[in-house]
Amino acid sequence: MKKLSREDLAGSRRTLQKLIAMISACRLQLIFSVLLAAVSVVLTLYVPILFGSAIDRMIAAGQVDLEAVAETCTQILAAVAAAGAATWLMNILNNRMTYTVVQHLRSRAIRQLQNLPLSYLDGHSVGDIESRIIADSDQLSDGLLLGFTQLFSGVITIIMTLAFMLSKSAEITLLVIVLTPLSFFAAKYIADHSYAMFRRQSEIRGRETALSEEMIGEARTVKAFGYGRTASARFAEINLDLQDCSEKATFFSSLTNPSTRFVNSVIYAAVALSGACMILGGRLSVGGLSVLLSYANQYMKPFNDISSVVTELQNALACAGRVFDLIEQKPEVPEQPSELAPAAGQVSVQDVSFRYEPDRPLIEHFSLRAEPGMRIAIVGPTGCGKTTLINLLMRFYEVNAGAIAIDGTDIRAVTRHSVRRSYGMVLQDTWLKSGTVRDNITIGRPDASEEEILAAAREAHSLEFIRRMPKGLDTEVSEEGMSQGEKQLLCITRVMLCRPPMLILDEATSSIDTRTELQVQDAFDRLMKGRTSFIVAHRLSTIRSADLILVMKEGRIIEQGTHESLLAAGGFYSELYRSQFAPAE
Repeated sequence: MKKLSREDLAGSRRTLQKLIAMISACRLQLIFSVLLAAVSVVLTLYVPILFGSAIDRMIAAGQVDLEAVAETCTQILAAVAAAGAATWLMNILNNRMTYTVVQHLRSRAIRQLQNLPLSYLDGHSVGDIESRIIADSDQLSDGLLLGFTQLFSGVITIIMTLAFMLSKSAEITLLVIVLTPLSFFAAKYIADHSYAMFRRQSEIRGRETALSEEMIGEARTVKAFGYGRTASARFAEINLDLQDCSEKATFFSSLTNPSTRFVNSVIYAAVALSGACMILGGRLSVGGLSVLLSYANQYMKPFNDISSVVTELQNALACAGRVFDLIEQKPEVPEQPSELAPAAGQVSVQDVSFRYEPDRPLIEHFSLRAEPGMRIAIVGPTGCGKTTLINLLMRFYEVNAGAIAIDGTDIRAVTRHSVRRSYGMVLQDTWLKSGTVRDNITIGRPDASEEEILAAAREAHSLEFIRRMPKGLDTEVSEEGMSQGEKQLLCITRVMLCRPPMLILDEATSSIDTRTELQVQDAFDRLMKGRTSFIVAHRLSTIRSADLILVMKEGRIIEQGTHESLLAAGGFYSELYRSQFAPAE
């Protein structure tokens, strides 16, 4: 069994401290739950005293007090009923506390996702992040629920049982106390060594979720390239790792219960033997021994119960640690409180350098000045930095050096939202949220009127297919229920509705047919009139009318000018253009 490292042990303690801090927000419910647990335990422990009293009243021949025995039985029934009611109420409070804590934890995780830099999201699979928020939180709720239920009742049972036993026999109580640490040592040793296994189990589960999402989300590509067998083999390998890790974690953690049961059986036998000797010496009655044996069993039960849920508790701590890792990730650079004024459209990129990885240069000493109303096209081979430049303009990433300004204001001096609000963005990769067509179009302007929505759809040439839908704008849509071209038209309609002062078009018409592309291009021409526009294009036919074409290569501008001047220069742009059109010509 692998020993828990000092780092894992410290991580487990930190996670437990964070959970306790969250639970303390429900302190009122916690107090009531503890009080109800105390009531339930005291009543449950009072029952053996009543049984012992009943036994002593009918132990001798001819001295059976049936009336007193009947009265005692009535008291026993009342105590059991009251203890059951208290336990029921305690479980309701425990449920509420558990799911309140998990709900707050998930809400914090989702809020944190909105504040994390894209570099973190790009560096972690969607499946792993989803696993932390959903699957790990579910495991945490299961562990917390069992922990609450067993912890309160268990601790109070141990304390109250010792108190009741002390009232009957100090010698036997001392014997039980001396032997008790053996159970603690056995449970702690196994729990410490199983935490690391459960942590690894959660990590492997995240990898498995990520792979499943990839294979399901890209099922067409998987089938088209016959990748199914390879994908299945990859999944089987991860699945075997998860099986192996889960079996070991569960096996070792399950040793806690039989280990503590063995120790507790030794304690029970010691109480029985000591009590029998005391009866022979006249220092204890038979009823008194039955009470002590019942208490010995009650005293040991919390250890057995707690040890039986060590698996869930360790798993819960490991899962909570992964969720806290997400929540505590360093957020984006703190924002300045200032808002960017309505933009006129002047954009200045001043000696900007940027690297995704410190040892891999991408954009170096890049400068650009765009005047209001200019159409600037950005072309170049794959990986030259076109999309990276767009990410910097939108402040999805922070520049490593230099500055980007809008109308003379450094975008780092204002809020990200006010910067992004100044741009309308249509990407090659489309995205629709679950909801109606109207919901998807009005993401940027929730208060838009019906007439404005229809006018934007008409300009984007999406109105025709929207009207063919069963409920028009109120039709429920999803990523899977529409063609790529229709989704892209809806994304274009969003921008048409917002009419921002600046535009970013990243291969915005790549997924629509030629006829519709001409119509949308015409709509874009009208939309771009008077607005600063950045157009990322691979098809050079779409940028002939640009005021300025920037030719990028390896993160630098190697050529710039109009379409005609660049062709006449016979440089890299000319080569790109001829590679696309010379064969056709």
